[in-house]
Amino acid sequence: MKNKHICPKCGSHEIILVPGKSDLYGIGNNIQVGMSIFSAVLVDRFVCCSCGYSEEWINKEDIAVLKAKYPPVES
Repeated sequence: MKNKHICPKCGSHEIILVPGKSDLYGIGNNIQVGMSIFSAVLVDRFVCCSCGYSEEWINKEDIAVLKAKYPPVES
């Protein structure tokens, strides 16, 4: 949905972006990686207005920050 703006479940093109944010006390769609709201990694949501399906995405440059805080799961 992020790149093609098409819902993979129902095929709708009516997609909205709910941008990630970090407010006081960590409120918002984010992942805390430090002690302040300025160290939060924002998580954007893409939502289909037809069926309600949603996806969450993190900016590529923030993935290294997450990997430093939360090591990848070993298989």
